[in-house]
Amino acid sequence: MTENRGQLESILGALLARRKSQSKLRMLNIAPGSSVDFSSNGYLSLSTNLAVQKALLCRLEAQVAESNSPGSRKSILGSGGSRLLDGNSSFAEALEAKIANFHKSEAALLFTSAYDANTGLLGCVPQPGDVIVYDELIHASVHEGMRISRAAKRIPFAHDSVSATHYSQNAGNRIKKPSRQSKNQGLDDVLKQLSSDERVARGKTNVFICVEGLYSMDGDIPLLEDIVKAVDRRLPSRNGYIIVDEAHSVGTFGDKGRGLVCQLGLEDRVWARVIGFGKALGCAGGVVLCSSTTRSYLINYARSLIYTTSMAFTSLASIDVVYDYLISGQSDLSRHNLEALIRYTHRQLYALYTHLHPDRSILHVDETPFRSPIIPIFTIYPRDLAGHCQRSGFMVRPIVAPTVPAGSERVRVCLHSANTKEQVDGLCTAIEVWVQSRVVATSETRDNYLEATNVLTKQDKPQL
Repeated sequence: MTENRGQLESILGALLARRKSQSKLRMLNIAPGSSVDFSSNGYLSLSTNLAVQKALLCRLEAQVAESNSPGSRKSILGSGGSRLLDGNSSFAEALEAKIANFHKSEAALLFTSAYDANTGLLGCVPQPGDVIVYDELIHASVHEGMRISRAAKRIPFAHDSVSATHYSQNAGNRIKKPSRQSKNQGLDDVLKQLSSDERVARGKTNVFICVEGLYSMDGDIPLLEDIVKAVDRRLPSRNGYIIVDEAHSVGTFGDKGRGLVCQLGLEDRVWARVIGFGKALGCAGGVVLCSSTTRSYLINYARSLIYTTSMAFTSLASIDVVYDYLISGQSDLSRHNLEALIRYTHRQLYALYTHLHPDRSILHVDETPFRSPIIPIFTIYPRDLAGHCQRSGFMVRPIVAPTVPAGSERVRVCLHSANTKEQVDGLCTAIEVWVQSRVVATSETRDNYLEATNVLTKQDKPQL
């Protein structure tokens, strides 16, 4: 047995060693309980909210009491199977109706994760000959869905760019990332080229346009209204179908946290939305918001739904409790606190940046105020900066290629409503100490290089 494994283990070990040599090796780790959380996705701090936790415990206790009744099949543990077999329940269907109503959607279908929701939706809906157009920085789950889909073409467009003219007019509202020329065209240009195809122009070929409501690595928001206008203009046969992944935007945007699509009033212009419960909502799982027809189609064809054990009562109850919390308006204060903290954090970080004025390669914070709780701090030393912050008691994460394009590495700071201004100040102090030490180290390295160069130059001079 060991001999048979030997060659494979050597191959796998070599691949891991190569990744490690490239500083790309991924490892599991546990954040110290004493560190300040500037890393997790729970922007509204609902998973640690005492009222939410008490409500969930009451639901679970009631379910346990019912499960002890004679002949009861109820349980708080396993669901019993997939939704199509023994895993469905009236509670799950009532929850879907509640979610659909809250987000002003005709229907909703639960998945075990937003990843499964994206792969299920894109893996089965596009028909042979259809086209998928997607933002070049779209989430990996969308890429996986496209990979298994029957679409004839998958075309990326430049991130956050509807058209060159429009982008330049709105540049003041966007985060200026390190210079990175995209090889892809803007969305409008891609749709213009597609509309020259007769089948697309006549509405015989469907075009699916995939974007995110909030991009998890850059913290920026798409120009969704202009995306809708571009789709209407270039695809007048109404064969353009916009899909918005709202995993990070639900809870943080819109009235009561309904998300970006509802905030902009585009519910009738966006064909489908994918929502993840593991971010601001503090739970686990995902849902597709769509028409009743699309919901029925997914039940019949989405493999990530059909062949997966459905969520247990514990997961469904936690989602239900959180939606009750949102619907009641109790989360509004958390959202307002978060918005105030976002503004404060930008002022502090930008003041630090302008005071220290480091080389952009060491640290860069944009002047444009942040609009989301995801804050990228650009540096070519993300691991070093993140490590220093972690040792100082602040949990932030380095984000490197290939998760983000090479040349746009950064440390990502995620804010939460439970964070305080004092914690933000502490993080800024840690960053300041690191920048000062990095500037000194960089200066010493440059001086040593120049000194060594001068010595070599003198040695190379001919003796007279």
